[in-house]
Amino acid sequence: MKYNVIRTEVADSQIRSIILYIAEKFGNDVAIKKLADLEKGILTLADNPDIGTEPRYLVLKRQGYKVLILEKNLVFYKVDEVKKEVIVYAVMDQRRDYLNIIRGL
Repeated sequence: MKYNVIRTEVADSQIRSIILYIAEKFGNDVAIKKLADLEKGILTLADNPDIGTEPRYLVLKRQGYKVLILEKNLVFYKVDEVKKEVIVYAVMDQRRDYLNIIRGL
């Protein structure tokens, strides 16, 4: 069964930041490709919400987060089985201190 994928404003803002950074450093063509890759990866959750893994931090596991690894980016999400929804809470570079960022959500 197909799930509805919902992105929070925070996740959308983080995606914009990633794409703007890439555009600034590597050009618009690279940024557009990265955006397409991120969108495609996130939308795979509609068909297979269990594709992600458990986060390595126990506090995130206890809160029910799953993490989808898309190259250098991490997509943090939760699955609502009752509503058949996947809620994307954060998208960030895996080299950042994401635990503190996620705790603030």
